[in-house]
Amino acid sequence: MRHPAKHGNPSPFLGEAGHLVAPLVVVQVNPFVVGLHVIVVHVVVHRHVWQVGHVEVSEAFGEERIERDLRIRLDDLPPCIIEILHVVLGDGTPLVADLLGLDTRRFHRVSVLLEVRFGHLVEVEDGSEFLGRVLGNALRIVFRHAGDLLQLDATAFDRIAADDGTWSADGTEFTVKLKKGLKFANGHDLTASDVKFSFDRIKKINDENGPSSLLANIESVETKDDTTVVFHSAVKDDVTLKQVLSSPAGPIVDEESFSADKLTDANTIVKDNAFAGPYKLTSYKVNEALAYAKNDSYKGLTPAKNDVVQVKYFADSSNLKMAVQQGQVDVAYRSMTPTDVEDLSKDNKVKVVKGPGGEERFLAFNFKIMPYGEKSSEPNADKAKAVRQAVASLIDRNELATKVYKSTYTPLYSFIPDGLSGHDDTLKAAYGDGSGKPDAAKAKKTLEAAGVKTPVDLKLQYNPDHYGQSSADEYAAIKAQLEEGGLFKVDLQSTEWTQFNKDRVVTEDSDGSYPVYQLGWFPDYSDPDNYLSPFFRDGNFVNNGYSNKEVNDLIVKQAGETDAKAREDLLKEIQKLETDDLSTIPLLQGAQVAVTGSNVKGVVLDASFRFRYSSVTKA
Repeated sequence: MRHPAKHGNPSPFLGEAGHLVAPLVVVQVNPFVVGLHVIVVHVVVHRHVWQVGHVEVSEAFGEERIERDLRIRLDDLPPCIIEILHVVLGDGTPLVADLLGLDTRRFHRVSVLLEVRFGHLVEVEDGSEFLGRVLGNALRIVFRHAGDLLQLDATAFDRIAADDGTWSADGTEFTVKLKKGLKFANGHDLTASDVKFSFDRIKKINDENGPSSLLANIESVETKDDTTVVFHSAVKDDVTLKQVLSSPAGPIVDEESFSADKLTDANTIVKDNAFAGPYKLTSYKVNEALAYAKNDSYKGLTPAKNDVVQVKYFADSSNLKMAVQQGQVDVAYRSMTPTDVEDLSKDNKVKVVKGPGGEERFLAFNFKIMPYGEKSSEPNADKAKAVRQAVASLIDRNELATKVYKSTYTPLYSFIPDGLSGHDDTLKAAYGDGSGKPDAAKAKKTLEAAGVKTPVDLKLQYNPDHYGQSSADEYAAIKAQLEEGGLFKVDLQSTEWTQFNKDRVVTEDSDGSYPVYQLGWFPDYSDPDNYLSPFFRDGNFVNNGYSNKEVNDLIVKQAGETDAKAREDLLKEIQKLETDDLSTIPLLQGAQVAVTGSNVKGVVLDASFRFRYSSVTKA
């Protein structure tokens, strides 16, 4: 649910092209492991890098990653071996990790290529791609929703930091030095003042669908000089801070162009050209189209391999499917139906590209107006919890995954998805039959024990356009599951995204409109904290009226826990508490999918969960 799918809009907020400005990224180069390798007659410089968030910077200069499996730890595999395997095996290498039996669950070390001449040998041997790279080309990339614009990270992870940052002795101040001479595309200087301005404005605007909740651990930001920024942390030695700084929660915007306390209109954003990444935004029409042009003044790690990118929005997935099949668009990304993906995988005119899955689909409860909620006609916290727990016992995730989504999603019984530290299938044991299947008898017993009369009238809301057209089938199935045995009488309704996203939240002026409703989530950064803080911490983005001091304090504590095992224990404790509270119910975990023309290369879907324009080329 990040921007639309996450927090409505990652950054800065809806209507602002936040992905076009350079977030602060902190990396550290280890000078003792810099190596020079020769592959046939081609020379590349290969360095080890400690990447704070994950592997985002390893596409240096837009080159495709050598270690195609993002989970490879270079401590376990010498760089030269990866390079050789890449040349021998080609691009299709999640093979490397599997072949060598590497640990694929915890990883932070990756390699960065700094190219000499035109890239590595595999590319140069491909004459058409080489020519396309030299001449440049225009790409047409198509996305299902206007909000997805903000998921696309045209400039994410550009390195504006000169160092890895340093913590003060007491762990309350994190100081980062910026590179000297940084410029926005409009020629304005990018200084520490812009960094402070950018973080301050997000917290000041505090949009209910914005990313301000991710900045909760930052008490304040100060500047020492034009290249020195100090972040004052509310959590000692915050292990999540570096990832937050390099996420879409922390874009660096031009303080001469953006408003300090309100959303900036699209026309101003386009006109002022206040970006520091590989592209300039040249046009933008809400819910219709936008266009980028290469930023020739960009000096970062990922200069664009293409000259122009045109983006068009589709409201109907069947039209999007037809457009990519007929070559009217080069890349289709997000929200295609499982049937569409299945059909397209059999079409030799297109390629289906998949990436690791951190997406979640779940149910959210409004603690104010759900049955027996705080503002209902019969408020009763125990009965409200019994309703939530009965719902959890009736959900059949396997049916949703296989029959609705044709196994493009997998059942999710944990608040933290599979693959991240702290993942724990607590929901499987606690609800249903204890093995993942629904149990109507257990649900009935839960309701009877709390004195809840059945059937319970339950208003359930979903969105038909933002989370894909299969949402209608998904929620029809959920309605049938909940009504099994006569325990619930479900009033299923749908609302278009623009209104849905406004009506769902609890604010100072509103208790929200939907007692139980659909949400989805795309992570801001690949860390378990990003599946907890935005949902359960005070001031969270879900804004469903939920608050639990014990959970809140544990979330703060885990962020400052530097011992991995101790932190994992805290993560599991938080999930045990949430398994009882059930402010949300995780349903499914899904992979990333894009469909491209057969002549398109460089589309990489990885653990950063961002689509990068700069590496995409077309023959």
